[in-house]
Amino acid sequence: MGQQGLRLVREAGGRRWPALRPHQTHLFPMLDEDFAIRAAQNWNLFGPVRYVARFHVETGFLGRYSTRSFGGSATPMLWVAAEELDEFNAHIVGSIEVVHEFR
Repeated sequence: MGQQGLRLVREAGGRRWPALRPHQTHLFPMLDEDFAIRAAQNWNLFGPVRYVARFHVETGFLGRYSTRSFGGSATPMLWVAAEELDEFNAHIVGSIEVVHEFR
């Protein structure tokens, strides 16, 4: 995520992902931290400062989501539809924490 995303997560007490922008149809949580690190280092999707965050979701709830790969990557990600984001947020356990920062 970028600086604005981090600001919105912090404004929500670190407990919720912010609403997606109108052109965004899905939240794509990456399931592999190493891949998330490489993406944050190499993809300039979120501006000059990028963060990798870690969070936990109730295991039983995650069973409703399939994993898919994106952009030719073999690394799976969850595809959380924008209209399901509130429910997804309700099943986050603990806080969303920044574990890496790249400039």
